[in-house]
Amino acid sequence: MPTPYPKEFGRDVIAVARQGDQSVAQVARSFGISESCLARWLRVADREDGLAGGPTPAAGGDLEAENRELRKRTKQLEQENEIPRRAAAYFARDVLPK
Repeated sequence: MPTPYPKEFGRDVIAVARQGDQSVAQVARSFGISESCLARWLRVADREDGLAGGPTPAAGGDLEAENRELRKRTKQLEQENEIPRRAAAYFARDVLPK
């Protein structure tokens, strides 16, 4: 496993890359790191800072993420509701006359 870079170093590199004066490749070369490493740092920093790297909210990026979360939550709630429904059916069959 490679040795991790200090946090301060990463913040400095990200700040230079975000200035936009140089390309990502140039910034990576000047700091002696790989382009993929810098790209990953930028994605993580964008996520942490709330900057969307993908589509803008007008293009539906946030709506798609929200829809995914809502579908996931709906599925979870349906599974949770299935448990009492099955329990009620189980106990009802013992009570019903034969």
